[in-house]
Amino acid sequence: MLGLARRAGKLTTGEEGVLKRVRSRKAQLVFVASDSSERTKKKFIDKCKSYQVNINCDFTQQELSLAIGAKRNMLAIDDLGFSKKIIMLLS
Repeated sequence: MLGLARRAGKLTTGEEGVLKRVRSRKAQLVFVASDSSERTKKKFIDKCKSYQVNINCDFTQQELSLAIGAKRNMLAIDDLGFSKKIIMLLS
């Protein structure tokens, strides 16, 4: 599903890009790799909580990278439809 979102242009990657999307309230769902630093995870958990954005820290960097075909430890889904479907599949 993440690969499909990437091909559709509804995925933002990288710390700065994801942070910018959260602040502009365009991110619907954020993934932060579970093996990211505690400081990074805390920063994004707090930021997502204050902007009321769903966040998931259950996957490793390798798992996220395999899902999108590029080495990344942070992703933001920018589309409401994709984010709802992913949340539904994860629960």
